[in-house]
Amino acid sequence: MFDYDEKLGEVVFDYCRARLSEDPVPLDFGSSLDIHPEALRGLISAQGEDPARVLEIFRTTLAPAVVSIDSPGFLAFIPNAPTKNSLLFDMVVACSGLNGTSWLESSGVVVAENQALEFLAERAGLPEGAGGAFVSGGSIGNLSSLTVARDVGRAKHPEIDPRRVRFAISADAHSSIGKALHVLDVEALIVETEDHRFTRSALEAALANDPHPENVVGVVATAGTTNAGIVDDLEGLGTFARAHDLWFHVDGAYGGAAIFSPSHRELLRGLRHADSFIVDPHKWLFAPLDCCALLYREPRLARKVLAQQASYLDVLHEGDDDHFDWNPSDFGIQLSRRARGLPFWFSLATNGVAAYEDAVERAITLAEATERFINEAEHVEMVRPSSLSIVLFRRLGWDAERYNEWSKWLLREQIAFVTPSKWEGETVARLAFLHPNTTEAMVHQILDSMRD
Repeated sequence: MFDYDEKLGEVVFDYCRARLSEDPVPLDFGSSLDIHPEALRGLISAQGEDPARVLEIFRTTLAPAVVSIDSPGFLAFIPNAPTKNSLLFDMVVACSGLNGTSWLESSGVVVAENQALEFLAERAGLPEGAGGAFVSGGSIGNLSSLTVARDVGRAKHPEIDPRRVRFAISADAHSSIGKALHVLDVEALIVETEDHRFTRSALEAALANDPHPENVVGVVATAGTTNAGIVDDLEGLGTFARAHDLWFHVDGAYGGAAIFSPSHRELLRGLRHADSFIVDPHKWLFAPLDCCALLYREPRLARKVLAQQASYLDVLHEGDDDHFDWNPSDFGIQLSRRARGLPFWFSLATNGVAAYEDAVERAITLAEATERFINEAEHVEMVRPSSLSIVLFRRLGWDAERYNEWSKWLLREQIAFVTPSKWEGETVARLAFLHPNTTEAMVHQILDSMRD
C-alpha cells in the first residue's frame, strides 16, 4: 500500500490535469442526477479493486452528481473560486505529508501561514502582534473566538454568575454564531437591526431596555451577511465595545475579503477595533476548501484558553507567556491540523496582491451591473440594493414553487446553479457573485430565463 505506483500516479495526474484545464469548469448536476448506492456495490472488498477502475467510476458516476462549486455558474450560497496556483499547491501539501499542528514539528508550515495571517491582520487594521491560525471554516473560527471571549469576559467580571454572561448579537447574525453560543451554553442578547444592519444606536437601545445589561461581555458583528451582503456598523459597534471594555468579534467569513476591494474597503474600517476576526479564504479569497483565517488582537489570550494540555504535549508549551513557539493548535479548538493555509499563501505570493484586489472588485462591479439590468427590466425588481457581491431580487408574480421549478431547470439545462432564498418571509431570487469569470452575458441569460 505504501509503494508508489507510477502507473496509477499517471492516471491520477492525467485526471487532475484534465480537470484543471477545463475552461469553463462544468457545472454538473448534483442531486438532480439520479444516482443510487448500487452503483458502488462491491467496490470495497477484501482484495481491493483496480484503482483505475475506481477512479473511472468516480469520474463518470460520482463527480457529475456534485455541483462544481468553482464553476462560474455557481451563484448559490457562497461560491468558491480557487486559483489554479492554489489548487496545484494543495496537491503539493497533500503529497508532502505536512502536519500543521505545532511549531516543533511544523515550523516551516507555521512561518509561511503566519506571513499570510500577518498580511490579513495588517489589511484589517489590527495592531502589530495580532495573529492566530487557519482553521477549517467560519463555524469553527466563530466557535473558537467566542470560547476565548466567554472565558475572558468571565475572568474580567468575577462578580457575574459565569452562567449568566451574554453576548449581544444581531438578529441577522450567521447561524453559526447562535450555534456556537448554544455549544458554549451562553445566552444571546438579540438586537433588532435597523434595516437588517446592526448599529451602535440599536445596541445602545437594546442595552438600555435590558434588565441586566451588565451581563453582556461581548458584541458580535458581521462584515457581510451571507444572505444579503450587509456590513454592520463596525466602526460604531467597535468604538462602543472599546469604550465599555467588551470583547468585539467580527464574523467576516464571506465579506471580510472586501478589505481587498479598492471601492469598498472603507466599509470595513472598523475592523481595527476587533478583538477577534475571521475571514474564509475559501470564499472570496480564492483558496480551496477548507480554510478560515482566525485572528486575535492579543493571541496570548487565546492561547491561555485554547491550548490543549497533556503530558505528551508539554514539549509544545515550553516557552513563557512573553515568548512562545507558535503552535496553530493553541488558537483553535482542534489539535491535529492539516496545513490548510499554505495554498492561500502560495497563491497570494505568486499571483500578487493587485490581482486579488482586481478579482474581488470584479464581483462587486458585476453585482452593481446586475442591479442596473434588473432595474431596466419589467419582469423583475430589486428586493433591496445590492451589497458587496450579493443581489436579492424578485420575479413579479412568482410563488415559492415557481422559484424552485426555475432553479431546478437552470441546473438541468447547465445554465447556472441559483437557489431561492427568503427575505422577510418572502421567497426571492438570490445571486452571489464571486468567480471573476462569471460574465454579464451569463447574468442576462439567467434574467431572460425568468420571462416565461
